[in-house]
Amino acid sequence: MPLKQVILVRQDLKLPKGKLAAQAAHASVEAVLKSDPKDVKAWRNEGMAKIVLKVKDEKELVAYFQNAKEKSLVSSLITDAGRTVVAPGTKTCAAVGPAEEEAIDALTGTLSLL
Repeated sequence: MPLKQVILVRQDLKLPKGKLAAQAAHASVEAVLKSDPKDVKAWRNEGMAKIVLKVKDEKELVAYFQNAKEKSLVSSLITDAGRTVVAPGTKTCAAVGPAEEEAIDALTGTLSLL
C-alpha cells in the first residue's frame, strides 16, 4: 500500500507564499520526526509523496488534526511564534502522515488541493 503525507493549510489567514511554504515545511518535518522510522524509510523509497490541501479556518484545521489523532495517524499541528505576519499562538497548518494513502484519503479525501 503506497504511503503519503498531507499538509493542511488555513485559507482564512491568506499567508504570503514564503510564510505558507515555511509553515507547511514545519508541519511536514514535525510529523516525520514523530513517525516510525520504518514508515519514513518506506515513504522515502516511494518518493515522499506530499499533498497540500486547503482548510477554511482554525476550527476546520483542528477538527482534521483531532480526527487524525483519533484514527491513530501520525499528525502535527503548527502554532506560529508570531514574529512575522500572524499573532503569536496562531495555528497555521497541520500534517498527517506519512501513512497509508487509503487511511489518509478516508480522512482528507474531500478537501481541495491548494
